[in-house]
Amino acid sequence: MLDDDTVLSLANIFKTLGDATRMKIIYSLMLRELCVCDIAAVINASESSVSHHLRLLRTQKIVKFRRDGKVLYYSLDDDHIVSLIKEGLDHVNE
Repeated sequence: MLDDDTVLSLANIFKTLGDATRMKIIYSLMLRELCVCDIAAVINASESSVSHHLRLLRTQKIVKFRRDGKVLYYSLDDDHIVSLIKEGLDHVNE
């Protein structure tokens, strides 16, 4: 059986993924690294909203960033996230 901390961590990841805007951000980042302004343009959202969602995604270690001067570029944290999303898409598309 899983311990309570593990169950809570797993539930929090799925809770974070359970938002349409965050899913759009994650899917965009599956394609390539983007800055906040580019993500906002791609998903048709405000930069403020995107920044808020990215903060939540960073907290769960779903996305990471690198700094280039004053600009932060976001990407998915690791291949586990890509696999998780692809499995979800396969399930949805069956």
